[in-house]
Amino acid sequence: MKKVILITGVSSGFGKESARLLAEAGHIVYGTVREGPDTGDKYHILWLDLTDFNSIEQTVKEILRREGRIDILINNAGMHTGGPVETSPPENIRLQMETNFTGMVHLTRTILPHMRNQGDGMIINFGSIGGIMGLPFQSFYSASKFAIEGFTEALRMEVSQFNIKVILINPGDFHTSNSANRRNYLAPTGPSDPYHEQFEKTLAVIENDEANGWHPEVLARKLVRIVEFKNPRQRYIIASLEQKLAVVLKSVLPGKLFRKILESHYKIK
Repeated sequence: MKKVILITGVSSGFGKESARLLAEAGHIVYGTVREGPDTGDKYHILWLDLTDFNSIEQTVKEILRREGRIDILINNAGMHTGGPVETSPPENIRLQMETNFTGMVHLTRTILPHMRNQGDGMIINFGSIGGIMGLPFQSFYSASKFAIEGFTEALRMEVSQFNIKVILINPGDFHTSNSANRRNYLAPTGPSDPYHEQFEKTLAVIENDEANGWHPEVLARKLVRIVEFKNPRQRYIIASLEQKLAVVLKSVLPGKLFRKILESHYKIK
């Protein structure tokens, strides 16, 4: 059945591939960008800045004006910062949380009354493996994704009475533009920064993992199937076997032992 879908962040990566495949599957797709192309491949493009509440409300209003409903919201858009907790610039911390969490929450709140009045809907939130375990030198990114975990769990219980499904996606490492984009929001570490040497070692591991990750189309194809499931699961961890195993180990191993495993992977002494 054809659905009206709003997916945020379609300029690259998961969003771009998902919007394309959802449109090819016959759905009416609206993808949002903060900057970039104003045309999509078989789907509509709208400008949206998640840190600007007015633009959020205008985007939702425009889709409702054109289509009369929004059946599925896919909260995909996000950004990545990197750096030590102590020396990360406050503006990076603020932008990380406002983009990945606060803006996503406001968009969801803006759409909920319409789904509630429709008597159905689906909300798909993008978390991360980094929202299940804290990642060194990505603390604020992890914090934003941990926040999405709690928000999604609570929201799911609140809106189930209105036949609104809430699903969480936890991607592992994928070969997207994350590494390049993160370079724009790294803490200004240098030789005088006490974390500089360790940060550079860990960042090299992070970027290598991402460079060797899966193509985003793998996740996009899974997302198309999730949209079409009558009874989707609450959570989908879309990651390598090694990363899925890490999630399991996180839940069963003593905290200190699991921390040692992560420290070894990220070359932390």
